[in-house]
Amino acid sequence: MKKNRELMLVAVAAISLIGAACTKKTAVKPPPPPAPAATAPSTPMRAATPMRSNPAPTQTATAPTPRSPNAATRARIDQLLARIEDAYFDYDKHTLRPDAINALQADSTELRDILKDYPDYKLTIEGHCDERGSAEFNLALGDARAKAAKDYLVQVGIPGDQLSIISYGKERPVCQEHDEACWQKNRRIHIVAMMASR
Repeated sequence: MKKNRELMLVAVAAISLIGAACTKKTAVKPPPPPAPAATAPSTPMRAATPMRSNPAPTQTATAPTPRSPNAATRARIDQLLARIEDAYFDYDKHTLRPDAINALQADSTELRDILKDYPDYKLTIEGHCDERGSAEFNLALGDARAKAAKDYLVQVGIPGDQLSIISYGKERPVCQEHDEACWQKNRRIHIVAMMASR
């Protein structure tokens, strides 16, 4: 009987081993790999922005910039030109006197600001002389006076290509008397507006 008992114990142990071997094995998952060591980024990280496709640029139809002033602006230019007095000169001289500079300086800044926006709008500076001297001499003197005025106006910023000069010499006097008071009125420059020819 002792032998039977030993055999039974051996049989039970064998069955236990066989039963353990036949049971379903569950796979054991390996532990996740350790996270890489954090390194400080060389540039600060920004929040990711979603990628957007650039929309096609919209083309807006813009009207071409006018090269000549409208009626209201032309009226303003005429007002400014009327306020800018003629600049007067000494006998046989073409250098600008202080009173001539003051006459040109009045409103020339506003005139400059208007003209630079309208490149087709032109001004003509007329040079005039008194009746004394030859026609040729007075044409040259009137030209030199108009050029002196143009140089001053260009210096204050009026575009030179919008200023033309012409000399009338002694042909267009504003005063017909034959004395110094009248002659002084004729030694002048006068500025007029002139639209460019098309």
